[in-house]
Formats: sequence, structure tokens, C-alpha cells
Amino acid sequence: MAIVSPMMDNLMQASTERDHARHIRDFSDNMKAIVTKENFDQQCQEYQERLGVFTDRVLVGIFKKKKDVRVFWKQWYSKSDDEYLAFIHVMKRDGKLEVVNASVS
Repeated sequence: MAIVSPMMDNLMQASTERDHARHIRDFSDNMKAIVTKENFDQQCQEYQERLGVFTDRVLVGIFKKKKDVRVFWKQWYSKSDDEYLAFIHVMKRDGKLEVVNASVS
């Protein structure tokens, strides 16, 4: 968690600030190809207009394997009382930790 939580904090803050370069800094090459600047900007605009920005996050569970970890949190937005699921999947590749999947749904 000492490594993964700051990675997720960065994703959330960079998304709130609409900073694409910072948002994808820990992404795998595959994730970088998926989350283009245009796609990122569109997603940020849509969720921020509808839901606001990310607020509180509470740990729900951690699933560990030898080479990867998946972490789940309850996530809230500033304009909604609904609970959402935030998720990050981090793998070790070539001696480096990479985000291979992340979402809020």
C-alpha cells in the first residue's frame, strides 16, 4: 500500500486537474496507448460535469499475487452521494511497477 496508494492518489489528482502527462506516468505502454490525451480530456469533462471531482476513498480489499496486486476502494465524488468502486492493477515488469488497469465505476 505504501507504493500503490500514492500511485492511485496521483491518478485521482491528475484526473481532477486534467493533467494527462501526470495521469499516465505510471502506466504500462498498453495503457498509455489506450488513454490518449483526447480520450482522457473527454472522460474528465464528462465525469466532472456529471459527478464533480474525486473526494473520499476507503480501502475495500487487496488481492496479491507473486507479480501483481489489485486494490479496490469505495470512491466518492463531490456532486454525488453514490458509492463507486475505484480499482488499480499494478504489475512488476522488467524491475518496474506499472499500472496495467485502473478504473472508477
